[in-house]
Amino acid sequence: MGLFSFLKNAGAKVFGKEEKEEMVTMTSEEFRLQRLNLLSNVVGALNLPIEDLSLDLDDDVVTVYGQAESQKDKEKVILALGNVEGIGAVDDRISVVLPEPEADFYEVKSGDSLSKIAKEFYGDAMKYPKIFEANQPMLTDPNKIYPGQVLRIPKLG
Repeated sequence: MGLFSFLKNAGAKVFGKEEKEEMVTMTSEEFRLQRLNLLSNVVGALNLPIEDLSLDLDDDVVTVYGQAESQKDKEKVILALGNVEGIGAVDDRISVVLPEPEADFYEVKSGDSLSKIAKEFYGDAMKYPKIFEANQPMLTDPNKIYPGQVLRIPKLG
């Protein structure tokens, strides 16, 4: 548990043009609730087994509560929320049923590829599928990563 920082201006754009135009006329509370709804949809799209999932939002910090079956599911929720444009930090309050070693988080830099990251963490560029698999379903193609994105780098077992 803790606070994870992300680049606020990098990430998936879940607030489309229509939502942004609609948000202009909203009160600050309506705006916050709309953003929470969109963030809930981001997590829901992952289809991860998180019980009692709830979110709270204070400016660019989203707090996430619930119970995950595994550490990897918990980390995927944190990354999915943090990799949304406009989110600067995720305050993790998710408990884990079966604790296991935490993965490393890595912020993608310009010129990075999954094989380059695998070489750095594992000493073998050909282990990039391990990183790709650890970040699914958020990653759909091993060649589609972007600077500022934060990835989960699991420990080799």
